[in-house]
Parts: sequence; C-alpha cells; structure tokens
Amino acid sequence: MSGLTITRPDDWHLHLRDGAALESVAHFSASRFGRAIVMPNLKSPVTTVDRARAYRARILAALPAGCAFEPLMTLYLTESMPIEEIDRAKESLIVHGAKLYPAGATT
Repeated sequence: MSGLTITRPDDWHLHLRDGAALESVAHFSASRFGRAIVMPNLKSPVTTVDRARAYRARILAALPAGCAFEPLMTLYLTESMPIEEIDRAKESLIVHGAKLYPAGATT
C-alpha cells in the first residue's frame, strides 16, 4: 500500500460553542468531519438529556440543508447528577458519554 486517504474522518473532541459562534464553527467542522463528540461545557452546561437534545437541535439547525454531519452528544458530569440521568442518556441514543471537568483542572 502506498497511501491511505481518510475521506470523512471523525472529530473526537469538538467544541462547537453556542449562540453566534455555533453556525460558523458547525459549518467548518461539518465540511471536514462526518461525526464528532460534542463537548458539553457551554455557559449553561449540558447536564441533562433534555439539554443535550436541545443543543443537538441547535447544532443541526445551524448546518446547511442536506448536511450529513452527526453530532454525538455528551453530558457534563457533576457530583449531583442523578444516576437516573445516566440511564436516560443511555436510552436516548443521542448521548454517547459524559465528561468530568475536575474543579481547578483543565482537560
């Protein structure tokens, strides 16, 4: 084999932002990637499946018509998150993980 071309790679750590920045970042990412693990650390963190669904809807609405980009949602894991929310995340089919942001640390 002389080479390998990855035509539609995945991004496994993507900050799409929200609000005004979301559209430009989503367009750029969707033009290069097929799927992405979307980080949940917004100004109002994505801590529930309902918030993940709402954020996913905003992401999809920001994309051009016919775009095949698939946002793989995550939850912002907190000490107070009920275990039932993790169960809901598993059942949702749109939430693919949870991310812990330790206090005073970067990830």
